[in-house]
Amino acid sequence: MLAKVYSSAVLGLDAVPIEVEVDVASQGLPSLTIVGLPDKAVEEAKERVRSAIRNSGADFPSKRITINLAPADLPKEGASYDLPIAIGILLASEQLKTDISDAIFTGELALEGKLRHTNGILSHVLLAKEKGLKRIFLPKINAKEAAIIDGVTIFPVASLEELFLHLTEHTKLLPQAHLSFIKYLKDDMYDSDMADIHGQEQAKRAMEIAAAGGHNILLKGPPGAGKTLIARTLPSILPKLTLPEALDVTKIYSTAGNLGKDSLVVRRPFRAPHHTTSHIGLIGGGSMPKPGEISLAHRGVLFLDEFPEFQRHTLEALRQPLEDGFVTVSRAQGRVSFPAKFMLVAAQNPCPCGFLGDNTHPCKCTQTQIVRYQKRVSGPMLDRIDIHLDVPAVKVEKLTEEQKEKAESSKAIQHRVQKARDVQTKRFTHSTITANADMASKEVRTFCQLNKACVDLLKMAVSRMGLSARSYYRAIKVAQTIADLEQSQHITPAHIAESLQYRPRVESSIL
Repeated sequence: MLAKVYSSAVLGLDAVPIEVEVDVASQGLPSLTIVGLPDKAVEEAKERVRSAIRNSGADFPSKRITINLAPADLPKEGASYDLPIAIGILLASEQLKTDISDAIFTGELALEGKLRHTNGILSHVLLAKEKGLKRIFLPKINAKEAAIIDGVTIFPVASLEELFLHLTEHTKLLPQAHLSFIKYLKDDMYDSDMADIHGQEQAKRAMEIAAAGGHNILLKGPPGAGKTLIARTLPSILPKLTLPEALDVTKIYSTAGNLGKDSLVVRRPFRAPHHTTSHIGLIGGGSMPKPGEISLAHRGVLFLDEFPEFQRHTLEALRQPLEDGFVTVSRAQGRVSFPAKFMLVAAQNPCPCGFLGDNTHPCKCTQTQIVRYQKRVSGPMLDRIDIHLDVPAVKVEKLTEEQKEKAESSKAIQHRVQKARDVQTKRFTHSTITANADMASKEVRTFCQLNKACVDLLKMAVSRMGLSARSYYRAIKVAQTIADLEQSQHITPAHIAESLQYRPRVESSIL
């Protein structure tokens, strides 16, 4: 007898439908064959399913069994096909008689019949909703992750035996209740707070602007100036994730197997890979492409400390994702796109010894060493960074003096950042843009209105600072963010002037 069970496979970040066809032949020697480009994990499902069925109290047919995973030209990987294969065998051997045409099954089986945690569950549930399927049966441990999606009845399954009794109507599985996004939101506690940073008021102002508009930022200064501390404090002032953003981030982490105990990611990601990270580790890839660090930082922050120490070709690979907000990985087995809309926060020393321009420590580097060090990061890469900031060493008086007034906390700054981001959300209501940094040149001309004084100031800056066309538009975007922070309806020359302070000088880019 032939049976069909619906399942799904995660390709990149999105799930695609898979039909599990099971045929139990009346003639032929006992065997179990799986076709449809299965990988080693799928091939080993034979033994897991056989033991799970027997240990659940059902009979494993001693006949010729053929299992086809359609479409046949799509490579299948992972153990999530165990549950649909087991249900298909029970249906084809007529031990189970029920209508499952409106249901999708996914999950890895243990030898005793229990279901284990499965990656990419959120993608499976979204596919079920898209295809109009009413029910999805998945491991109980993944139920809360799936419960954020409304419109699909989610049945958490602890074991194959429990599912068998439910489908034969001996007992009933209780569906997982839908969980509201609001229930996940809470006041986050961060290890670092802006109030703990002393003597770096300009840096804190720059980080506030970067957080409000989603701008990339480069911190350059001597060792011990506080660059890393400032960068690690950035998450505490970022705006809250919206539900669509939270679903995107959760889907990435679920597919990558990094979700952990969290059923939904509600805090913006902060990724800080080491400078020895490989090209694939940063961008993503592999024989079956998986998301890299830039995708794990989607809607959050990618912090690259010791920026020039990263391999040149690895940094150059960031140029396209910084512009487009996604990365495309092509392999012989297919082409996959991963979202990569992140804030780049980079930190570096001005020279190999780190003390170029420092009044207290003389620089020991030769001019050749300085030039070679600074040229490790290409001009086009630096041109894609909106805010360039010199972070000087903190004077000892700032560290030892008693604060007459407590410094402004991250919570107060985050409140202003959130108000500025709300203004941008309203501005870009009818577009896919979420922040000022996402605007292309066309959107800059549409949304950023400049008066004659602003245009004249920009013309002067282009001629004196040698700004490229990309830098010109980035300066306007930063000025728009400064205006949003002040709740100003229009960009003024003061906003333009402050924005231009964050562009690198021509001579500093040559050294």
